[in-house]
Amino acid sequence: MKRVEAVIKPFKLEDVKDALSEIGIDGMTVSEVKGYGRQKGHSELYRGAEYVVDFLPKIKMEMIVNDDMVDQVTSTIVEAARTGKIGDGKIFVSEVEKIIRIRTGETDNEAI
Repeated sequence: MKRVEAVIKPFKLEDVKDALSEIGIDGMTVSEVKGYGRQKGHSELYRGAEYVVDFLPKIKMEMIVNDDMVDQVTSTIVEAARTGKIGDGKIFVSEVEKIIRIRTGETDNEAI
């Protein structure tokens, strides 16, 4: 089992969610986060004063998938989230050692 974490632009959330739903991913956790990478934030003007916004709003999606779905999930996210501009985001894939569903006590694949 793998954890797939994707950090994307907020306005791409529905597109990515719908694309993942089409390939059978029906559970995920979504968080509003802030951050920056090569984009380095931007400057804004407020009441005549210029200030730098270092941390830009992003969406972090997290899902647990079977090993055989990782490539399909990551390519679906890339296709749905890409705008071709800097700041489109990143995907992180990591190993999951154990899952336990609290309500039933089911573990691992049964708990996904």
